[in-house]
Amino acid sequence: MSRSNPRIEKHHEITSDLFPEDHKYLTFLKKVFRHEFRKNGFRRISTDIIEDGKLRSCAETWIMKAYLNNDLMDEIQPIYYYYIDHFFNDSKQEEWIWTEIIWENDPVLDAISIYIIFIVLNKIWLEWNYKIFINSIWIDKEKLKYCEELQNYYENKKHLLTEESLALLEDNPMTLLSTQNEDEKILASQAPNITKYLKKDSKAHYVKFKEYLDLLEIPYIEDHTLISWKDYSTNTVYEIKTESWVIIWKGNRHNNLAKKLGSIKEVYSTWFYTDAMVIINMLKEKKIKIKNKDEIDLFFVQLWDEAKKQVLPLSIKARNAWINTVISLWTPSMKEQMLKANRSWAKYVVMVWIMEARSWVYQLRNTETGTQEEINKDDLIDYVIERIGTWKLDFYCPAKDLITE
Repeated sequence: MSRSNPRIEKHHEITSDLFPEDHKYLTFLKKVFRHEFRKNGFRRISTDIIEDGKLRSCAETWIMKAYLNNDLMDEIQPIYYYYIDHFFNDSKQEEWIWTEIIWENDPVLDAISIYIIFIVLNKIWLEWNYKIFINSIWIDKEKLKYCEELQNYYENKKHLLTEESLALLEDNPMTLLSTQNEDEKILASQAPNITKYLKKDSKAHYVKFKEYLDLLEIPYIEDHTLISWKDYSTNTVYEIKTESWVIIWKGNRHNNLAKKLGSIKEVYSTWFYTDAMVIINMLKEKKIKIKNKDEIDLFFVQLWDEAKKQVLPLSIKARNAWINTVISLWTPSMKEQMLKANRSWAKYVVMVWIMEARSWVYQLRNTETGTQEEINKDDLIDYVIERIGTWKLDFYCPAKDLITE
């Protein structure tokens, strides 16, 4: 009888595996963005992962529903939210970082949103590795007129369009501007510019938006083919792309969203989001590494209960002295335990057999130099701290964040 293959057959799933190396980058990004968001008045929000039997796929809908359903209009406006969580897009789980500003239509908020992204990307050594593209799209009154102009523009060019684009031309001609077909891209680049069809208020909004970007010294490129596929989007739209045209960030206003969700009144709102894995891949491609705060400085190996009864409390004492410490508590061969110690990349390995336990003199190996020496049990912790340096100690203590009134 043939043995079954223990590997699980790969198939299309809605989840994605994140391994420790990815989480190291992801944790770093979360810290960076949380810090920047807090400085700019954003507070964190979470929503249900499932609603009406559907996995959440866009944060703006879930956040706006939470805003409307919890009478948050009575709070001081605008409200600044940020969101770091799992989302499900095209049958794939993604790690999204998202912001939402609700109740204010001032274009300065759109500019501030881009400024936050601009600052963060530069802080994490990705400056000059991206470009910012902006545009202004319609409000409902302006959309109809512009769509008519697009249909007129493409009327004598239908023979150059794919069958899919011909169908879209009748129902939603603006989607032709975001085509991926190379020939159609040329047509889109020469299509009428939507900003020329903006009415007074929309035009003023776009002009002020650009003025604020200039004031904040943010470089940008106007791209009149940049649109939003969502029918509740309005005014400002922007994307940030890598040198190879991978989208890092997307954002726009969606002042019509609240009405789509049943609100009587229009609720102004603006958002931006990124899939964190896109930024992680950029960092990896640029050979930018994250300092490993999980490095092990001290690894205990031991044999038999007598040694274990000394090593266990001593390892806890080492952790309480802020040394990153691991202990091999299982009792296979010393060879197997040393293999684990080597794979942990610990700087120091303490070896305790029965004789060492009885004499309180341990064998201490420096894995970087390959040297080994004897060390008294009572001197071990101070010796290791002196050798690795106090700057390597992990002083994190969650209790320090607790306060009483």
